Amino acid sequence: MALNEPDKSLLDRLAPFAAPLEPRYLEEPRGRFHGQAAALLKPRNVAEVSEILSACNAARVGVVPYGGGTGLVSGQIFEGTPPPVLLSLERMNAIRDVDPADNVLVAEAGAILADVRAAAENADRLFPLSLASEGSCRIGGNLATNAGGVNVLRYGNARDLCLGIEAVLADGTVFNGLKRLRKDNTGYDLRNLLVGSEGTLGVITAASLKLFPRPVEVEGAFIAVPSPQAALDLLHLLAEYFGPMISAFELIHRNGLDFLRETGLPCNDPLDSAPEWMVLVECGAGAGSNLRDRLEEALAQAFDRSLPSDAVLAQNAAQLAAFWNIRETIPEGNRLIGSVSSHDVSVPVSRVPEFITAGIAAIRAIDPALRINCFGHLGDGNLHYNVFPPAGTGREVYEPVKGAVKTAIHDLVDSYGGSFSAEHGVGRLKKHDLLKYGDAGKITAMRAIKAALDPNGILNPGAVL
Repeated sequence: MALNEPDKSLLDRLAPFAAPLEPRYLEEPRGRFHGQAAALLKPRNVAEVSEILSACNAARVGVVPYGGGTGLVSGQIFEGTPPPVLLSLERMNAIRDVDPADNVLVAEAGAILADVRAAAENADRLFPLSLASEGSCRIGGNLATNAGGVNVLRYGNARDLCLGIEAVLADGTVFNGLKRLRKDNTGYDLRNLLVGSEGTLGVITAASLKLFPRPVEVEGAFIAVPSPQAALDLLHLLAEYFGPMISAFELIHRNGLDFLRETGLPCNDPLDSAPEWMVLVECGAGAGSNLRDRLEEALAQAFDRSLPSDAVLAQNAAQLAAFWNIRETIPEGNRLIGSVSSHDVSVPVSRVPEFITAGIAAIRAIDPALRINCFGHLGDGNLHYNVFPPAGTGREVYEPVKGAVKTAIHDLVDSYGGSFSAEHGVGRLKKHDLLKYGDAGKITAMRAIKAALDPNGILNPGAVL
């Protein structure tokens, strides 16, 4: 069903919620998409969100929800016509409640992730969702995209950290689902339907989030490994020692560190050599777990099996934070270099080494001068497999092969039974990939759900489907 451009009467009705439309709201982090909007709206509470959606639904005007603007698949950017209204939740940023007894934190959708984590820490609890963009991304967007991050191995994706949500449906109906229950089998699971729907089925306005005890003992190490297979074998060995105490296991390629140096970003490599492959591991447990001695023992076993070639254990919290700063700065280095094509993919963990080898061959067949920075969350099979031009060459030179690069990687991922979007979502960038690689039955069901909850198609038009 065709949407309309907002007319003067609608804009007058929405004027109490309007704010200046600054250019940053129409741009995305990689600079590949530039959007448009008829107005920027900043409601202060769920009642105002309901009024906005009710009015836009009646007028059949598109609404694009906007969180922190950090999304990488153009879910927050609309480039077509007619121009929609942009709905920012940034004024709805309150931490409504922190309950250590129930291990629950209730936050509004506009709360910045770092502030949510800090509120949990102030209550001596942990909210484990951790992303490179946590200083600017917002919890509503994290839930709308089912964000992942570095701690999925232990704690799961954003969906796994959410007990309940408050949301507004397309016609303005408010779904009051902020219960704090671990068990609630009372009909369809609307929470998990709306989480990950990227604003196409409803606008999340608040969430009840799971908290966890803060680990008293935290240990980590930066480790050189000869290959991705050795990294995977090391993961299995450490799992025998620590089980669910492993909170993160990150695979890092030398190109990631080289890009930091190339772009002038800080990079204090903790290893003496410059290995091709590295691993950053972190474990956390309660008091008396003797983690450091156990990690030293486990690494000794690993050296006996020739799995690492070098390793540095963090001597204190500051050094561990420095390790993580290297990992979390890599995406910024990638952005400054400028990729030919970036891929957020997942394959079965056991097949990651094989996939990496096959991916290198596929890219070299297109152009051996292209550089690959493959890094990511080895523990859950999620790799950021990004392809870059040679040093000193702009990505625009390789624009003619961009499509071939993406197709080669996504076809390979599909052949391994993987996903072309592990944690960033579909947005507008990957909706054609969903049609190509997605299950036909699933897409039919998704269209039926969209038609039922948003019959006029006003919610984030053109995203996902």
